[in-house]
Amino acid sequence: RRADNAVQGVTAARGVRRRELFRTAAADIVGSYGTESQPAEADQGALVDLVGGAVSDLTAATLAGTLRAVVREGWGDTLPTRFTVIGMGRFGGHELGYGSDADVLFVHEPREGVGEREAAEAANKVVAEMRRLLQVPSADPPLLIDADLRPEGKSGPLVRTLGSYEAYYRRWALVWERHALLRAEPVAGDEELGRRFMELIGPLRYPSGGLDEDAVREIRRLKARMESERLPRGADPKLHAKLGPGGLSDVEWTVQLLQLRHAAQMPGLRTTRTREALAAAREAGLVSEEDAETLDEAWVLATRVRNAVMLVRGRAGDTFPTVPRELAAVGRYLGHGPGHAGDMLDAYRRTARRARGVVEELFYGGA
Repeated sequence: RRADNAVQGVTAARGVRRRELFRTAAADIVGSYGTESQPAEADQGALVDLVGGAVSDLTAATLAGTLRAVVREGWGDTLPTRFTVIGMGRFGGHELGYGSDADVLFVHEPREGVGEREAAEAANKVVAEMRRLLQVPSADPPLLIDADLRPEGKSGPLVRTLGSYEAYYRRWALVWERHALLRAEPVAGDEELGRRFMELIGPLRYPSGGLDEDAVREIRRLKARMESERLPRGADPKLHAKLGPGGLSDVEWTVQLLQLRHAAQMPGLRTTRTREALAAAREAGLVSEEDAETLDEAWVLATRVRNAVMLVRGRAGDTFPTVPRELAAVGRYLGHGPGHAGDMLDAYRRTARRARGVVEELFYGGA
């Protein structure tokens, strides 16, 4: 049944999202634990892909439904400006976890005969209302929209026209912005505008000349600064699934550096998905089969740790729980029986340590 207003429409969308998150989690748990009639899934990467793809698709559908509801209530069938949402980060990479925010960019383009001011006001109203409705306290989990990866970061306009993005990127695009665009992908709104945005950013994220020495050094510096600023005080880096040695950040930045350097000449690297890009790098001979397997194993394990923590504790986290009961539950999810929490931590450290060795060579070694 069609909702009478935006509040009802978004409330329904959030309810569907909660139900489908539960279904995804149930499938994940069954695959991790197995049942009397079905053994646990042997391919852990398949479970990670299941969760990442399902949660990302669900987030995209929720944003699309919210956008339609807001536009319908405020403007009827047609917004004065074309409007599209670009997924960024793990969202664009189809790698969201259960508790992930939605990293996005907002792009609009005034319709024929509509002034720029009217179009901009409409686009900004749409964004403000979408964010508000998706965060209204309710029994359903909120969906936080994060647009900090936009040009100029938090100090830049929340919504830009396609022409404004083009002018900015052509003249001012910084290394971190080119890097962020590697995972950009349209997720909701005007499909044709989304396609044109992707055409615009292609040469930026896949530069024809690769990267010069200064750009490579800047990427290394950015990674180091991000990790030092965001690693929680007192956390054990070796057990931090996102920012620790051999964790998600190590693997992703290594793969993305290869993309920035080689994707212009190697089309297989032009993907927003970490595991796909890593496989393409292996096939292209940029990474040995053994090193690719090491990085893939570490990335999958770190992702599963984050998913397990969310399922066990009910809130997102990047480190192993300290409460014994919760730690045991995470261990069970990862395939370790009762009383083997220590073995689980040792196994994580070993996997991460091997991956860090590969990262030292591929990301920090050479030019």
